[in-house]
Amino acid sequence: MMENDLPKMSDAVRRGEVLSKDCPSRDVLRHVTSRWGVLVFVVLQTGTHRFSDLRRKISGVSERMLAQTLKTLEGDGFVKRVSHPVVPPHVEYSLTPLGQEIAVQVEGLANWIEGNFARVAAARLAAETPAETPVGNEKRRPEGRRFV
Repeated sequence: MMENDLPKMSDAVRRGEVLSKDCPSRDVLRHVTSRWGVLVFVVLQTGTHRFSDLRRKISGVSERMLAQTLKTLEGDGFVKRVSHPVVPPHVEYSLTPLGQEIAVQVEGLANWIEGNFARVAAARLAAETPAETPVGNEKRRPEGRRFV
């Protein structure tokens, strides 16, 4: 489907105005950058995986959250789900071409975070540590005031 074939919509909506509270692109941004969405992209960028394999590789994700995340990303056109008619069920997940495009961006973000985590951790520590008051700038009670 070509862009010209899309139903008529404003250029702003077709392009996406993520800073606008009414823009539907915010939903896509939320799906892609969700806690589990990012990790699903990172794993699926390495190839096709079964549900159980994804769950094993993404430490801490519950079965329910992984299923919900995969369904959401499939609905956005990023993930392809293939169910093989065998017993027990055999379902595989992979990235669509659209998913591969966004996965490159997400992986870049994840790589940056991993590569710069020490700097981020240092900034967090600095923000949690109260700043020292320079000598001579201690707060004093005004002279001459007495409290009864």
